[in-house]
Amino acid sequence: MLWSDPDDESPKELREAQDMLRRLGVIMAVAVTAAMVVAALVGLR
Repeated sequence: MLWSDPDDESPKELREAQDMLRRLGVIMAVAVTAAMVVAALVGLR
């Protein structure tokens, strides 16, 4: 890589969108896991 090459950094909007999607993915995983635990507990009654 030459010193004159442009940075490989993505635009700020793209990085913010990726961060938001990453957070959404974590929230969805937690929500699905919690729903499965609740469904299992309700099924045991």
